[in-house]
Amino acid sequence: MADAYTSHRRHPGLFGDKFEESWLHPDMKDLVKAFGGSNASFAEDPTKLAPGLLREEAPQVYSFKCLSPLFLQIFNEEIENFYEITDKYNIPVRRPNTMNNYGVIVNEIGMRPMITSFQQNYLWPLARVLFPSEGSQFDDHHSFIVRYRADEDLGLDMHTDDSDVTFNVCLGHDFVGATLSFCGMYGAVDHRKWVHTYRHESGRAILHLGSRRHGADDIESGMRANLIVWNRNHDYRNSMDYRRTRRSHVLYQKEEGPPDPVCLSYTHDRDFANFKAVPDSTKEKSTEAWCPPPGKEYDGFKE
Repeated sequence: MADAYTSHRRHPGLFGDKFEESWLHPDMKDLVKAFGGSNASFAEDPTKLAPGLLREEAPQVYSFKCLSPLFLQIFNEEIENFYEITDKYNIPVRRPNTMNNYGVIVNEIGMRPMITSFQQNYLWPLARVLFPSEGSQFDDHHSFIVRYRADEDLGLDMHTDDSDVTFNVCLGHDFVGATLSFCGMYGAVDHRKWVHTYRHESGRAILHLGSRRHGADDIESGMRANLIVWNRNHDYRNSMDYRRTRRSHVLYQKEEGPPDPVCLSYTHDRDFANFKAVPDSTKEKSTEAWCPPPGKEYDGFKE
């Protein structure tokens, strides 16, 4: 796909191996500088390292101003150009996942080096402090665009990410709705309990663990597009902690009670239909609902 699009690129700098500092919001530059100090890793409250620059939306869910208007302009122009070119020349596009029908994997159109530069130079200095285990290093990433419109994908079902630390930044556009709801951590007693609903702002990013359940609420009007980077740490993934929590249900805890409706997943939850009507678009699809695992159900659970 990258080769087919190469001759149609509008902004070649986006396909180089450097994320330009001018593409950062000034607050992000100050944030990275504050977190790069030798004592940053020992901070009891990371938000105090850069007062006013880092907002803790919920426990271990952080947001900050990240991208400059210049980057938003050229990046959005490039992505729009990509959509137009692939439609015009019938270039096949692989989507980020089975739940998003209109996204783009930016790694596959030639942007991996630029995203890697951003990850290593600007994102990792924050993650290593905020998430010392999962963010101790980053050695891989899956990066993609998601797009929501009233006549396309409306939102995204509750899920956890195949990432260790997830970066999610709003690329703008005018929209109403399309909030991001967070629930508990994978395997915790409150895994399906609501924690916070975040309202996207253009250029502002949110950073959280991939193991936190979350979902994109339906858009009401307009269009929202986001750049998402799933950051992966292979040393962490080889650890006993990861294998016992994410690859098996060994440490999965019994749920403390029925789920909050906003935290339900029609894809993953065995008891979804007890609380909500199954969406028409999914009635004909086969699902492999697993949550909660057998033996971890709350008292009174019915499937």
